[in-house]
Order: sequence, then structure tokens, then C-alpha cells
Amino acid sequence: MKTHMQQTTVRNGEALSAISRRVVGLLKEHCGKGPVKARAYYWNELLVVLMTDGYTTVESTLLQEGRTKTVMDQRAEFHEVMIPHFKLVIEEELGREVIACMSSSHHAPDLNAELFVLAPRADAPLALSELPQERSDNGAGG
Repeated sequence: MKTHMQQTTVRNGEALSAISRRVVGLLKEHCGKGPVKARAYYWNELLVVLMTDGYTTVESTLLQEGRTKTVMDQRAEFHEVMIPHFKLVIEEELGREVIACMSSSHHAPDLNAELFVLAPRADAPLALSELPQERSDNGAGG
């Protein structure tokens, strides 16, 4: 018989596998190609989906010709369009609200990371709301 912690770990593992699979599926659906590998990492209020080998043929050609900025700009625009789709997947699989979503791409090696910040749980040891706030005056006195 599994303990509560073991059951939670199994459920989280299943959810992370589903998240990786579904994010790759969304990218294949909307780009015509998805990453070859993907893995989701989950810790407290942070979820990262790290993917490899996901550049399209067009993107690879542009990168080879030194058009990195063009590819990164297009990916940033595409990410904005995909946020609602990604959020839906995360919220369905983990049962937690996504409060922020960020994306970063790297071309040598070919990596893409989708980062999600989740709403704090009531039972979390340190909630985002408890973190020190940045000062708007950049620390200057006055």
C-alpha cells in the first residue's frame, strides 16, 4: 500500500507526463512540427517544460543564415498567441491556476523552455505574496 506522499508523487508524475505530451501536441498542431523531446519539471509554484529539437525547417534555415533575431521575434509573438492554450493544459493537469507564463529559446543547442508560475497554495511553505517586494525607487533614499 502506498503512502499519501507516494500517491501524490505518482499523480504528479502522471500529470507532468501529460503536460509534456499535450504541450508538444499543441506545438505540432499549431506549427506543423513539435519538439522531439520534452520534459516537465515541477517545484512549488514553478513549472518548466523543457523541449529540444523543435525548430522548424524555416527557422533552422533562418538561423543558419544569421537571422536569429527574426526567429526569436517570431517565437515571442507565437508564444503570446499560445499562452491561453498552454495555461489550459497546465490548469487542467495540475488543478492550479497559472498566474504567469514566460518562454525562452536557445538555438545552439536547440532548446525551448516554457515557464509557468502557479498561484500559491494555501499550504505552501512560502507563498509568492510573502516574497520581498521590489522597491519602485530602486533603493534610492528620499
